[in-house]
Amino acid sequence: MEIWINPDCSKCRSALSILDAEQADYTVRRYLEDPPAEHELRDVLARLGLEPWDITRLGEPAAAELGLAGWSRTPADRDRWIRALAAHPILIQRPIITAADGPSVVARTEQAVRSVL
Repeated sequence: MEIWINPDCSKCRSALSILDAEQADYTVRRYLEDPPAEHELRDVLARLGLEPWDITRLGEPAAAELGLAGWSRTPADRDRWIRALAAHPILIQRPIITAADGPSVVARTEQAVRSVL
């Protein structure tokens, strides 16, 4: 499995601690240093069963600069949101775990992390 993290994030560090305690086999992607491309975001969103606005951190200064709170949330606007997330990875909710066998989760809680183990 792969986990997208920001090492400064306490939820990310907590998720890593759980994975380590369970001796899970995983790789770390520091997504701010290695941002996902648009096609990767589409894949992860499909695996999560979510839309791009569902994994967007609207409280970030970049979100305010872009005016994301006022953007439409319709299928026609999906690509616009994905482009924004790819261009500004700080906007992506974290951590995200993608398991090789398919399940993926926004792992902000212990239960979410454990759901992919």
